[in-house]
Amino acid sequence: MESLIKFVESEFVAKKEFPKFSAGDTITVYYEIKEGEKTRTQFFKGVVIQRRGSGSTETFTIRKMSGTVGVERIFPVNMPALQKIEINKKGKVRRARIFYFRGLTGKKARIKEVRS
Repeated sequence: MESLIKFVESEFVAKKEFPKFSAGDTITVYYEIKEGEKTRTQFFKGVVIQRRGSGSTETFTIRKMSGTVGVERIFPVNMPALQKIEINKKGKVRRARIFYFRGLTGKKARIKEVRS
């Protein structure tokens, strides 16, 4: 049964090519929003907290600070509205899911940048 599901996913789900990113990276996601009959592009820039799932069900969570309030958004990788993803900074973290980042404020909330 699982092989049948994987076959259908690989054949019929359109794969988009995005750059490789992981937890700790700062990225900008551009996605399309429909308001009535009009469509516009909006972006969401923040730190990747986690990547989860595999194949067509893969998602990633981004966190940004909007004033003093933390805002998190979950994006499916295969969302048709996703237009592009830009990597702004590569971060160096030692975990795949950095939920501890939610509790940090000020200078403690900085992530070291990987120079390449």
